[in-house]
Amino acid sequence: MPKRLIFNGFSMNAVSHVFHGLWRRPQSLQTRFNDLDTWVALVRLLEKGKFDAFFVADILGVDPAYQGSWDTYVKEAVQIPINDSGVLVGALIQSTEHLGLTLTGSILQEHPFNFARKLSTLDHLSKGRIGWNIVTSVSHNAAQNFGFDRIVPHDERYRWAEEYVDVVYKLWEGSWDDDAVIDDKAGNLYADPARIHRIHHHGQRYRVLGPHLSQPSRQRTPVLFQAGSSRAGRAFAARHAEGTFIAAVNPEGARRQIEETRALVRAAGRDDGDLLFVQGLSFVVGGSEAEAQGKARDLAQDISVDGLLAHISRDLGIDLGLLDPDRPVAELEIEGVQGIVRAFEEGNPGKRATVADLGRAYSLSSQVVGTPETIADRLAEWQAAGIDGVNLIYHTTPGSFADFIEAVMPVLRKRGLAQADYAEGSFRERLFPGRPARLIDRHPAARYRGAFRGREARSLPAA
Repeated sequence: MPKRLIFNGFSMNAVSHVFHGLWRRPQSLQTRFNDLDTWVALVRLLEKGKFDAFFVADILGVDPAYQGSWDTYVKEAVQIPINDSGVLVGALIQSTEHLGLTLTGSILQEHPFNFARKLSTLDHLSKGRIGWNIVTSVSHNAAQNFGFDRIVPHDERYRWAEEYVDVVYKLWEGSWDDDAVIDDKAGNLYADPARIHRIHHHGQRYRVLGPHLSQPSRQRTPVLFQAGSSRAGRAFAARHAEGTFIAAVNPEGARRQIEETRALVRAAGRDDGDLLFVQGLSFVVGGSEAEAQGKARDLAQDISVDGLLAHISRDLGIDLGLLDPDRPVAELEIEGVQGIVRAFEEGNPGKRATVADLGRAYSLSSQVVGTPETIADRLAEWQAAGIDGVNLIYHTTPGSFADFIEAVMPVLRKRGLAQADYAEGSFRERLFPGRPARLIDRHPAARYRGAFRGREARSLPAA
């Protein structure tokens, strides 16, 4: 029996996420993204379908990155307007019981001290079902919204992220001992001060004394995800992530990316199984191959080429609307998401990606079209290439999720490729059967367990 795949419902608290233009279709409810009922219905559908998690992407700014303007983004709702992913996740805790809830949080948007407390709170309230997608942001406007002139260079963002996670690890893993909470009503002692510690962090960007204000949650550290496909991004994922989101154009491209990243995982002192690879895929399901292909052609008619190219332009940091479509991407100075280019070239060995290739690769490579049986066959091929799970990218919502759950999941369960029910435990325990709710000792955060015991608990300066 093969190992089952992980399935995440992938969305964004916005009108249009990936397949731009399809929000206009009558059956899509994405224009109702401001209504909590829309999201409650979606996560209950995902939980009924035994999905592992609901993953919410996010951005922090809109640049004039396509045809020299931001007009396309606003006119076509290309990830604007958009609401906060963390607030949405918090609102959905009460509507779910088993579903993991993964929010996106950038190093730009919040000081690590407050962010650590927020995620501890969410993990407490959800009984250990929170994940964090660690992002460094690519948008100049995102940086400008937080006081910078422009986004810092790509590799520097990852050095910044190293310090950011260092701070939150210290707070989550090192500030409170496991036995700090006594909860003795008769003795009027809730927690032992000697078992709670300041962290004394002094770094390039942050100075944090501590202690963490939240007592340890079920997972302490939420499940850690990261989506960078650049060399720096893959190295960061190899050191820190428990799951990495990839966007390979075909199984062979996924195999190359996974093999390369697993070598980095081992070099970081971790095991291959410590990092899960989750591929972004969309599905068009039909009762026959002809029906599925017809549905795919119908969807394609409403996909906005301008919206798609505007999305990619922002992520790459290059205005594709002003470029020759036959120009090789290698000639361009890419400061944005380098993984799109790498994914195309890994999936097409020996071919240099052109501007036009990026649009085709981004829109079509993630799409699997066919009957439930042929989709299951295709997913088996992706699994054989090394992926551990799928981020299901919708065309319309909730329709794309409902079609997959109703038609494809039963076939996958018969083949052992999807779970039939939820296991007991936290989000981390379900993703890594046999492991504890908290990070294993090989993870770099574990070095802070007990690291601050015995240090002088210096007081903050008097006000």
